[in-house]
Amino acid sequence: MLKRFAIVGFSLLLGPIYLTGKDKPDAAPVFPEVTARGRALYEYDQAAQHASDAVRAVHPDRGVVRSYIARKSDSGWTVVFGRLNDQRDKFLIAYEAIQGKTIKEFMVRKVDPPVEESGFYLGAAKAIDTALHDFKGAARPYSGAVLPAPSNQFYVYMYPSQTQDGVYPVGGDVRYLISSDGNTVIDERRMHSKISEGWDKPPNLWVGNYHTHDLSSEPEDTDVFHVLSSKVPEYIGTPNGKFFRVNTDGTIVEVKKGSFADSGN
Repeated sequence: MLKRFAIVGFSLLLGPIYLTGKDKPDAAPVFPEVTARGRALYEYDQAAQHASDAVRAVHPDRGVVRSYIARKSDSGWTVVFGRLNDQRDKFLIAYEAIQGKTIKEFMVRKVDPPVEESGFYLGAAKAIDTALHDFKGAARPYSGAVLPAPSNQFYVYMYPSQTQDGVYPVGGDVRYLISSDGNTVIDERRMHSKISEGWDKPPNLWVGNYHTHDLSSEPEDTDVFHVLSSKVPEYIGTPNGKFFRVNTDGTIVEVKKGSFADSGN
């Protein structure tokens, strides 16, 4: 399986949000490209999670499975499990999990002997490997995902794994842009510098959660992923004084500070 990392993080400025005035109609959604990438990342994470559960149920041979790669087609998600060969010129597929009617259902096929793949899965596996060698984590579990990027390149995400039911960590994440051959980091985007492990849902007028950005002035792909995972809206303050809300469908709108109040946590 994809390697896990351990990282000691620091808290973001965050907390619950409460309504302070009358509810107003939403503005038009902004940053649709962020919404699209965040939705794709969430789907990837869900596919990898449920496919991994299905593969574990058949007791895979540990020596032939070191990583997984998920890929979406018109018929749904396929997740392959295997490893790079020693020469790094083939990805050896040992198990294949194919989505059923929903993203929670996967049928597993053992590939014996393993198939040598030199196309998308090879490039994606090398991209993950390249990102892992660059990524500087801390002492906590991390997850990874690889998605297609423009010009046949790859986006590789490293983000904190969920370790408790109902608690969704946010922050401390990186998005890499990797070359089409999987060998070179073209760009590294640190999306949040710090990590929060989450908090209990407050009562009464609570309408969502809140955190601030210190690295960029716009919502990030993993903000959308976080909301889709937690099913809780997220308000985001940015260094240029703007505020955004990520809705539970992943859309992003700009909001006015006067329409909500954070708890000060």
